[in-house]
Amino acid sequence: MSHIFSGVQPTNNLHIGNYLGAIKNWVELAAQPKNDCIFCVVDLHALTVYQKPEILHANILAVAKTYIALGVDPNKSIIFVQSQVKEHAELAWVLNTIAKMGELERMTQFKDKANISETHIVDFVSDFIRKNKKLYTRLTEIQDDGEVKKYVVDMIRAYENFLVHKSNLGLFAYPVLMAADILLYDTNFVPVGEDQKQHVELARDLAERFNKLYGDTFVVPELMIKKDGARVMGLDDPSKKMSKSAASANNYISLMDAPAVARKKIMKAVTDSGSEVKGGADKPALNNLLTIYSLLSGVSVKDLEKQYAGKGYGDFKTGLADEVEKFLVNFQNKFNAISDKGIEKVLTEGAGKARQLAVAKINLVKNKIGTG
Repeated sequence: MSHIFSGVQPTNNLHIGNYLGAIKNWVELAAQPKNDCIFCVVDLHALTVYQKPEILHANILAVAKTYIALGVDPNKSIIFVQSQVKEHAELAWVLNTIAKMGELERMTQFKDKANISETHIVDFVSDFIRKNKKLYTRLTEIQDDGEVKKYVVDMIRAYENFLVHKSNLGLFAYPVLMAADILLYDTNFVPVGEDQKQHVELARDLAERFNKLYGDTFVVPELMIKKDGARVMGLDDPSKKMSKSAASANNYISLMDAPAVARKKIMKAVTDSGSEVKGGADKPALNNLLTIYSLLSGVSVKDLEKQYAGKGYGDFKTGLADEVEKFLVNFQNKFNAISDKGIEKVLTEGAGKARQLAVAKINLVKNKIGTG
């Protein structure tokens, strides 16, 4: 029997990329009798950014309802809220003691969320120098290029340190809590997107490190990335992942978008040069739309290309919009049929089941480290 664990943060409404890139795969995995699946609403992770309490609570219930409305069966899989099982935080602390600062500093998601990207830092420093007339004049008066370079590099390092130091500890230690989420349940496989690869690798490293120190305790998890749909890109920019935090709402299709709104977004979606509906390395926008169409309809990309041979992007987008509308209507009807009381009951029962597993593991850990 394989143990599967995954989760989503309860921040705003989920979008179609979350479904096609993650939850659709969960449903398929849970349908296989050989798999024991646990799907978590990871609310503690959401606290790395300030959340209004009433909105966070509503989002927790909404995400749990979304799981079920998209096909996760609470009778076959455990669905629960992370904060309702305190052993997650307890194990995270133990793992913090063997995690290395250096490996956490290398996490690309920390750098992205803390805005510590090389491009951002260089652009900021360059802009600062241009706007500060005295500093700009001083630098232009220096004759030694090496001295100018050293001065600018020092400024870049100082700004980078500032960004690191103003970031909260929760954001920095986020991957350790994620490792605890995974290791607490003897997880064999973690179905996540490509952007979480580093975090799962850290979970593996921490499991192996703990096992070496204290003896076999944790299962070393494997990363599971489904090739199709693993990275659904933005409708307005196919070079970036679809995201609910994008500057424009035209980047994504929320699962709560009115069908007519979703249709408009599809029709406005960026396309590549030419008009032939045939994907390729030089057609990232069309490739993305073909992937979405294929995953929603169950029709292969090749068959879709045949279906729209001789037709233009307009006909193709109309067909895709029809498919998206049909999907959203079906999902939203199921979502709206789930009451708050109904989902709270599911989450309470799920937390009870998860807690049984978590307590057994944390007790083993305590015995191994000498605090049991």
